Amino acid sequence: MSAEIICVGTEMLLGDILNSNAQYLAQQLAQLGIPHYYQTVVGDNPDRLKEVIEIAASRVQILIFTGGLGPTPDDLTCETIADFFGAPLIERADIVEDITEKFAQRGRVMSANNRKQALIPQGAEILPNPTGTAPGIIWQPRPGLTIFTFPGVPSEMYRMWTETAVPFLKSQGWGKEIIYSRSLRFWGIGESALAEKVAPYFNLTNPTVAPYAGKGEVRLRISAKATDATTAEALITPIEKQLIEIAGLDYYGIDNDTLAAVVGNLLKSAGETLSVAESCTGGGLGQMLTETSGSSDYFWGGVISYANSVKIGLLGVKPEDLEEFGAVSATVAEQMAIGVKNRLSTTWGLSITGIAGPTGGTQTKPVGLVYIGLAGPGNEVISFEHRFGTIRGRSLIRYVSANAALDNLRRQLQKRLVPQGGSQKSKVKSQN
Repeated sequence: MSAEIICVGTEMLLGDILNSNAQYLAQQLAQLGIPHYYQTVVGDNPDRLKEVIEIAASRVQILIFTGGLGPTPDDLTCETIADFFGAPLIERADIVEDITEKFAQRGRVMSANNRKQALIPQGAEILPNPTGTAPGIIWQPRPGLTIFTFPGVPSEMYRMWTETAVPFLKSQGWGKEIIYSRSLRFWGIGESALAEKVAPYFNLTNPTVAPYAGKGEVRLRISAKATDATTAEALITPIEKQLIEIAGLDYYGIDNDTLAAVVGNLLKSAGETLSVAESCTGGGLGQMLTETSGSSDYFWGGVISYANSVKIGLLGVKPEDLEEFGAVSATVAEQMAIGVKNRLSTTWGLSITGIAGPTGGTQTKPVGLVYIGLAGPGNEVISFEHRFGTIRGRSLIRYVSANAALDNLRRQLQKRLVPQGGSQKSKVKSQN
């Protein structure tokens, strides 16, 4: 027994709007313990929509449609569904009355084309829309198949789902189990390398483990099916502990954790402070840190030092080193880190200098080359080299550079608290 989500609207195929409805419904189905293995987006075309219905109705028991319930000619969902199953459309007087009243409440008169929204397949039940003019339907056109339709407006769909669809599904015996998930987050290791380390866990059945990657990080999603969240957590917890132990320092948090927040908690627990010096990220690192509430307890500020004159004047970078090694170099990154640390009198100084592109790269220093400097409590300085490549694009290089800097600091903080393996190649020297 499973469900399928079908989102109707050419605007989604053109990329004009983000399909957030599918994400919401997928999460809701998991909470009800209803598996779903397919999602489809189809344009406002009755023939293609019928093709989608034919395929979906042959493999699932619940079809959930969003979009195409408006009053315009391209809103074809309800009539196409009715035509596919050979049912006539019936105008419901109670829907016409509801739409008329809602227009009156807004000081308007209902347009003639809105009567189209009162047409539903014969035998279908109304799925009320408390806020909009387009109702949905709950319909069982044949044994073993239930159809739900919702408008594409997310706020309307959310309320219709929670107030009517969920109680109906529970009345039909769904919702006795839930699918509960937890995501473990990793930085500094590729998806394939992590998958190789934890390969045996991909064969589990309950809970299951699956990897996915994006924007420089990797996640392992652990999902369990159980009667309640407590039971599901009991299934997930031992697997979670084993995966974290295997990953070592590559693991940094769960679910909605960010590297900035994790670093902030480590600094706060140690009673230490941080300042940053940024070149290629242009303030992005400082922004990440300040997005966490209470960050002023440990983050004291930063310097955006694009010009060499700022590196020299504010951060104390040696002009001869800029001349010899260039602004994008380990030496300059180290001097930026110690410079901002001493200038702002913080425990740690963290710096970034690199080439975000799309221009500025050379054969020896290509786009995506980034150096990170880290000055610690004893004025020891560590530098890290990263090569993110040109394919990522400027904005993503800046994003992963800032997160890589945070990750380098996180690892040093965690090593001091709990010594463990998994460090990145670095060079260390003392600089006063």
